[in-house]
Amino acid sequence: MVLCAVALLVLAVSLVGGNDTSADSSRPPLPAQPGTSAPPATGSAAPAGPVLPRSKPVRLLIPEISVDAPFTDLAIGADGRLQPPPAADTNLVGWYAKGVSPGERGTSIIAGHVDTKTSAAVFARLGELDKGDVFHVRRADGRRASFTVDGVETFAKDEFPSKRVYGDTDRPEVRLITCAGDYDRKAKDYTDNLVVFAHLT
Repeated sequence: MVLCAVALLVLAVSLVGGNDTSADSSRPPLPAQPGTSAPPATGSAAPAGPVLPRSKPVRLLIPEISVDAPFTDLAIGADGRLQPPPAADTNLVGWYAKGVSPGERGTSIIAGHVDTKTSAAVFARLGELDKGDVFHVRRADGRRASFTVDGVETFAKDEFPSKRVYGDTDRPEVRLITCAGDYDRKAKDYTDNLVVFAHLT
């Protein structure tokens, strides 16, 4: 259960976990799952708290689910897909390094594996986060950017709302993304993606 594809950006570039490179399409969003809170519409919220300058993230801290993980840069590969974090390191998250850095105005993308062939991985408990939970990103400039969760939702991969998840925003926001749902052995991928919506506070 190591393979995972996540649609990236409106261009439908994929973030892939493990070794699979299945692409996702962009379609209208699904309704919020029971027990989750929908985030405010992107691009409509006023800036919350200070807007930070660009700086590389170095560590992700999510106290509620005991995450304390270093970052690696993720880039678009020759196949047009965002390359995944190395699966060999189960305690590693990646950020789209050519996109918005955590704390800048706009939407920053952070992804991690839910599991690997050998064990659970860094985002195994991501679905346990709730609205109002706080997590932090330590940055290379020495600042710590704190984010408050607006909502946690699960989307079927074939109905992933790319524009809603990755669209530009007027305030600094972050999306934490991993795989969810059932593991389809034939497709070698999970059926869903779990997305945490959060904003800088």
